[in-house]
Amino acid sequence: MSDSTDTSRKSVKAYVPAYQKAEWQSHADELDMSQSEFVRTMVQAGRKGFEPASEEPTSQGSDPGGNALETQVLNLLSTDTYSWDELLDAVSEDIESRLDDTLEELQSDNRIRYSGRHGGYTTTGGGDGN
Repeated sequence: MSDSTDTSRKSVKAYVPAYQKAEWQSHADELDMSQSEFVRTMVQAGRKGFEPASEEPTSQGSDPGGNALETQVLNLLSTDTYSWDELLDAVSEDIESRLDDTLEELQSDNRIRYSGRHGGYTTTGGGDGN
């Protein structure tokens, strides 16, 4: 983050179904986070796969720098002991589902397509993928 970055807080409004808001609040409570902190952390975690690697400060304190993986690992280890493989399984269990959902969404937005000729998924050339 550069010295000229504006760090003042601004409001963001999002409308979600009531059941989803309740799920988020419940999960935030489990993580001992405010709902705002939870949503901010989840959004930042989701963006990590879409940004080039950046040099972020090492996380400290009760808000682990927006690092949802760190939060998840600490929560898992606070209740039990895990081997490397067990931790890997626990933190990556939903990645296949998330990838499938993302690929479906990108295809329905005509941003990518499956191409046997190209050996898999490829951008369509007309969307944001190029």
